[in-house]
Amino acid sequence: MEERPLELVDDIQGESCALSEVLRCIHVALLCVQQRPDDRPSMSTVVLMFGSDTVLPQPKQPGFFTERNVVDAESSASKNDSSTKNEITITLLEPRDLELS
Repeated sequence: MEERPLELVDDIQGESCALSEVLRCIHVALLCVQQRPDDRPSMSTVVLMFGSDTVLPQPKQPGFFTERNVVDAESSASKNDSSTKNEITITLLEPRDLELS
């Protein structure tokens, strides 16, 4: 949206990558994170999207979005009386010890 796709490219890549390839990768990535799972392409479709020059569908609303502009986010939050808080939990799985008898 800000028309600065090369900011997403690793500095090590430098200018060795083609802008059209960067834009296609971003476009496919946006298709993969759409709000509704049914709107997301399958992995085989993603492979086809990268392997061809066909026109890609326009992505819809992403499933996860965070506001980058803190000033705008604060002003819009102050207009609303309610707020939400997103929390993330991490579960570490550990195997059980097997006792041999």
